[in-house]
Amino acid sequence: MFIDETIIKVIAGKGGDGCTSFRREKYVPMGGPDGGNGGKGGDIILEVDKGLKTLVDLRYKKVIKADKGINGSGSNRHGANASDIILKVPEGTTIYDADTNLVLADLTKDKETFVVAKGGRGGRGNKAFATHNEPAPKFSELGAPGEERVIKCELKVMADVGLIGMPSVGKSTILSLISSAKPKIASYHFTTLNPNLGVVNLKDGRKFVMADLPGLIEGASKGVGLGHQFLRHAMRTKVLAHVIDMGSFEGRDPIEDYEAIRHEIEAYSEKLKRKKEVVIANKMDLEGAEENLKKFKKKYPDIPVFKVSAINNIGLEDCLEKIADLLDTITEEDLFDEKEYESYIVYKFQNEKPYTIRNDNGVWVIEGKEIEDLFRMTRFTEDEAVLRFARKLKGMGVEDELERMGAKRGDEVQILDYIFEFKE
Repeated sequence: MFIDETIIKVIAGKGGDGCTSFRREKYVPMGGPDGGNGGKGGDIILEVDKGLKTLVDLRYKKVIKADKGINGSGSNRHGANASDIILKVPEGTTIYDADTNLVLADLTKDKETFVVAKGGRGGRGNKAFATHNEPAPKFSELGAPGEERVIKCELKVMADVGLIGMPSVGKSTILSLISSAKPKIASYHFTTLNPNLGVVNLKDGRKFVMADLPGLIEGASKGVGLGHQFLRHAMRTKVLAHVIDMGSFEGRDPIEDYEAIRHEIEAYSEKLKRKKEVVIANKMDLEGAEENLKKFKKKYPDIPVFKVSAINNIGLEDCLEKIADLLDTITEEDLFDEKEYESYIVYKFQNEKPYTIRNDNGVWVIEGKEIEDLFRMTRFTEDEAVLRFARKLKGMGVEDELERMGAKRGDEVQILDYIFEFKE
């Protein structure tokens, strides 16, 4: 099964809890704090495996959650870190944040990795809070929560040459003749519903990868038919090889077919529009093909055109050599335009304050990752931990901001799902 797009939720592991403990041994009075730190939660990592050709392994994993770090314990024993989860993806997988649609990573090289969700750090034990002024702290931290996000994985096949064209113009037949690929071939439209890859080996030792991409129809740039799937895969190729039915086997007009494809390409992407292209004039064995070819060359004199008859295996060898020559002139810089990918950078937007405060029906609601993480890591069963939490909020300016906005002592203040009383 070929799957080229899937959406999954990833939840990194929570950090292990720190420990509140004191050394208790005979003849050792006031042994001091010895609570260990918790271990780090597991990361969720994406890793490229060039042996994979589809995202089917992720299709049925709707939620992926890493393990929690091990809690710390007494005698200064720190908890172990949880194991990371490594998800294998094919070359050419682009990772999007499903909420913002911003690109998080573009994975194109074998063994390339990306940490899509980081595990929470382990909470500190009371030993870590011991100072000269406070040698015996009676509190510790809970582990930090792991990152949680919904991602969209999108596969764009990696190929040097993309065979493009209207349905049933002979793309699959050509690929089957020039490589060991076994695409499905039939006389009806849309035989190819998924990209087929084949390795082309030339007599001079050169080789390249060619992809037979699903047939294109009018409106593809707007998602009609197989539109976006087709154009997405075409983005990864170095050369676009237009396969055109020059024999007008089904009454097609070669010029109209070429112009329809160009229109959809130009509407979809400037980058795709600028790719090198050649025309493979197929079905030249049919009556009227030569006349159609003359008209085509007259209108488009600057486009390289190769005459072939795929069904008779005529002209393909010369065509492939010329395409290989063209590939030799294309550098990696031609493939990726840095300016075009500027919008793909994920920025971490930061407010002047690491929190926001709003009044919701008389309740002051405080929101912000830093404060919420601090709240989740605080043991409210320990008095010293509660006092530390209050000091932290005051140090962030929360108390002053509440008063500035009109909060009175005794008002209710909410953080996450918990409500407190605003007081000294």
